[in-house]
Amino acid sequence: MVTDPDDPVVSGAVNLRDVGGLPAGASITRHGVLFRSGNLAQLDEHGTAALGGLGLRRIIDLRADDEVAHAPSRIDGLEIVTQRVPLFLGSVESFFADDISLDEMYRQLVDDSSAGVVDVVRGIVTDQPVLVHCTVGKDRTGVTVALTLAAAGVDLDAVVADYARTEVLLPEWRNRRVVQLLRAMHPEATHLEDLATRSPAPVMQALLDDVTTRFGSPADYLRAHGFADDEIAELQQVLLRPR
Repeated sequence: MVTDPDDPVVSGAVNLRDVGGLPAGASITRHGVLFRSGNLAQLDEHGTAALGGLGLRRIIDLRADDEVAHAPSRIDGLEIVTQRVPLFLGSVESFFADDISLDEMYRQLVDDSSAGVVDVVRGIVTDQPVLVHCTVGKDRTGVTVALTLAAAGVDLDAVVADYARTEVLLPEWRNRRVVQLLRAMHPEATHLEDLATRSPAPVMQALLDDVTTRFGSPADYLRAHGFADDEIAELQQVLLRPR
């Protein structure tokens, strides 16, 4: 696992990082505004206190009801608005059972959960600092944060690189355990390790290319699903500052 000294240290948090410092033409993303992570179910007392120290005003949880019930966030005592936006229309288990590729999963998310994606971006615009998370912080979080950053004008190679970082932030012991458990249930699945552990840059690049081909740009994707021009402008103001 490779960490960055600028990443917040929150013991028990999975794949937690600040998306500040990404280039966006003549601008750069602000630090301390938008965070992303996996679940918050393993926070210890120090982790909960450290999370509170980030000054978060909103947490956007992209998990389904069964995931939340199985692994509730340990944020008791923190006065933070929690916004629930379940993004997968099917269960997480169904993706492994159906053995779909990451490309297929992301295309389904963009097409079938567009209203949820817009709700997430609106939540980011409404309150900051804000944390967006799912279970691992790889797929639902990866897609929504990538679309948010791209719609704000972040350089696409930086958006792709931020997505790809997840793969090096997931602990090897976690990957081994998860793959072993899933392989016992789905011994013939060909996409299992990609779905469980990987965030390949070409997959996100292909998704952003597809969104641009079909809608004009990531910002136009949001516009096509009800996001207004003034909201795009506010998103840029919230996330970006001059270099």
